[in-house]
Order: sequence, then C-alpha cells, then structure tokens
Amino acid sequence: MAVSFDKVFGVHQYTLDVRTKRAEVLAGNLANAETPGYKARDLDFGLALSEASKMQLTKPEKAPEENMVLTDSRHMDTSMIQDEPELTLKYRLPYQADTGNGNSVEVNSERMKYVQNTLEYQASLQFLNGRISKLMSALRSNS
Repeated sequence: MAVSFDKVFGVHQYTLDVRTKRAEVLAGNLANAETPGYKARDLDFGLALSEASKMQLTKPEKAPEENMVLTDSRHMDTSMIQDEPELTLKYRLPYQADTGNGNSVEVNSERMKYVQNTLEYQASLQFLNGRISKLMSALRSNS
C-alpha cells in the first residue's frame, strides 16, 4: 500500500521551505538596516506556498534527453539540481517616514517578523515530527 506524503503531511511539507526562504529575506533586511537606499522586502507567504505546493504536485519528470552530457569528470552533475519556485518578493511599506537616507528597514519590525516566522517554522516542524512518530508507531505495531 503506497502512502501519499500530501495526505500524511498536508501543507506542512511545503511550509518549511517557504519559511526558510522568508527567514533569509528577513535576515537580509536586518543585515542591510544601515545601507543607504535599501528597501525592505518580504515574501508573500500565501502566494509562495501555493506556488511551491503546485510545483511539487505538477512537477514533470525530466526526460533523459534533457540532461546535460558530462564530457569531463570535473563538470557538475546538473541532474541533482532541483527547480525552485519563483520567490514572490514584495517591497514593504514602512510604518514611519523616511529618515533621510532612503532606507526603509525598521529593525524592531524586522526582528518581530523574524521571530514570528521562526515560531511558525518550529510549529510546522513539531507537526511533522508528530506525524512521523505516528507513522513509525503504526509500522511497529504492524510488524
């Protein structure tokens, strides 16, 4: 009997990747808090999640003729590279007026969003760990 990961894990299998990408964007905002002219960005989580889940569900298998031919042992094997969904980055509107240098990063707001994203990432991990534990328990009881 085959087990469908979509039925077992639901949307949580896709949220981890999207939350990781959002953490990178938010960390980039914090890193550029003092860069003149830098505009704070954020990931549209809902749109990115739907794109990631859609891409996983409709991912076509690569045909053998599409793979690049390795002519030297030092060439990189591209068959291991996975296609990633396009990030849906948007510029964030600042809560406060420009301070004069054109930078729209508000450090406290970015930190709050980063912590919230981390908590939601951990919640998805806990959910997945619970599902995996239940599957392991079911497999042990059937043995």
